[in-house]
Amino acid sequence: MSHNPNMENQPLVSIIITTKNEEKNIGACLESVKKQSYPQDKLEIIVVDNGSADRTKEIAGKHTGKVFDKGPERSAQRNFGVAKSQGDYVIYLDADMIMSDGVIADCIEKISQNDKIIALHISEIVMGERFFSQVRRFERSFYDGTVIDGVRFIKKSAFLEVGGFDEKLTGPEDWDLDKKLKKIGEIALVSHPIYHNEAEFDLMKYLSKKGYYGEKFDEYIKKWGKDDPDIKKQFGLSYRFFGVFMENGKWKKLLAHPCLAFGMYFLRGMVGFNFLLRKKS
Repeated sequence: MSHNPNMENQPLVSIIITTKNEEKNIGACLESVKKQSYPQDKLEIIVVDNGSADRTKEIAGKHTGKVFDKGPERSAQRNFGVAKSQGDYVIYLDADMIMSDGVIADCIEKISQNDKIIALHISEIVMGERFFSQVRRFERSFYDGTVIDGVRFIKKSAFLEVGGFDEKLTGPEDWDLDKKLKKIGEIALVSHPIYHNEAEFDLMKYLSKKGYYGEKFDEYIKKWGKDDPDIKKQFGLSYRFFGVFMENGKWKKLLAHPCLAFGMYFLRGMVGFNFLLRKKS
């Protein structure tokens, strides 16, 4: 990479990674930080662990001196990480995520172009080669920059202004933060991706995770009101099953990949059915 003198004046970015028993993933996540085209002395790595019983903290400690303990949930871990951060910007990652080499440089360039932009969605690519991993990758490709997406890169001042993540909401806290940020500024999308290593797809684990996060949906809906336009899209059948996959010419992708589209609608149906069963029990 050629030396760019402007890079020396770049702002500090704090990378906040939440972990719990992630010894299989945390190494690759942290290695992707080391491969960033953005200056390494302008990156701060903060790992917030939630009681791991494996080697997660040991591995993390080889990459950063800022490894902390915090629970009980992801939203509290993220808020704690921001409180410990020194950066002008924060980006938060799950331990099973791997950043493409130019993603942080891309984020800084994008957010610097317009003073109204205070946060960014980042394109996400689900890894894995089995059929349902391909289905998840296909499905996730429709969500970039929509109300189903959640911000990952944020001006720290804006994050603090809106009070960070609502720690009472585990699951929809991402959507809640998006909504709070949209009240004070704009959110844009960057195309350099983050790769999400969900491991090869396991239907029961997937449904269990979705069900767990869904337990706080009622609280989130109550907070913003069932008539809120974003809430209507996030929970309405018409948008979640059709609109998000059809808008802006995306319907062409559905027609081009009928097998993946079928698999996607099967998964969406299973998630919906599982959610209804949990509500009745």
